[in-house]
Amino acid sequence: MDLGLTGKVALVTGGTKGIGRAVVEALLAEGATVAFCARNAAEVEKAAGELGAVGTALDVGDGAALTAWVTASAERLGGIDVAVANVSALAIGPGEENWKAGFEVDLMHTVRMSETATPYLEASKGSFVAVSSVSGREVDFAKDAYGTMKAAVVHYVSGLAFQLAPSGARANCVSPGNTYFPGGVWEGIEGGNPDLFSLAMSLNPTGRMATPQEIAYAVVMLASPRASFITGTNLVVDGALTRGVQL
Repeated sequence: MDLGLTGKVALVTGGTKGIGRAVVEALLAEGATVAFCARNAAEVEKAAGELGAVGTALDVGDGAALTAWVTASAERLGGIDVAVANVSALAIGPGEENWKAGFEVDLMHTVRMSETATPYLEASKGSFVAVSSVSGREVDFAKDAYGTMKAAVVHYVSGLAFQLAPSGARANCVSPGNTYFPGGVWEGIEGGNPDLFSLAMSLNPTGRMATPQEIAYAVVMLASPRASFITGTNLVVDGALTRGVQL
């Protein structure tokens, strides 16, 4: 199915690996022009060459740098049709530093990206997608800063959808379950905390974790003009991991 993204301009944060890279790849495969950012300059340069996308090295926790990148990308590429706020600080656990990192990266990068992209998205009747987490829906091992900020992202995006609706622009969340990829957090847990890894695997009735490509499909589907009447939703992609009923 043609998702109607050919020729569209998409921005993605955290595009060098994991879910973010899979989103970039999926958007490119659909014919979109993609600009992405990530912190590590060497990884950005490598990924940009491999993917054929425009890469920029920046820390999304730096509000001025993030908003400047969104604006510059829009001016260079002729607007914005899709904006994907993907980066997380992965600040798991208690402690003030985790709360600060989660606030600045998970929540405020989402807010700043959306606020800067909104005029362009309203003009294009485009789509904003934020990557949250199932940890925002239930109390789990990441219940402190990480889970709280991911829940806040869902709430924020729901309000954003209401704000954007009259213009025809949309906003949605994707909440992934545990997602495994080389160099990712779950590969690290598998080696460093095998008991937690085994517990996480046992909780999912599918017997496995998601791939980044499976999460990226949900993001790109929601970003597509074919999802033109889907806005304000939180799409859980977790293989039936979470037990709560989403009403």
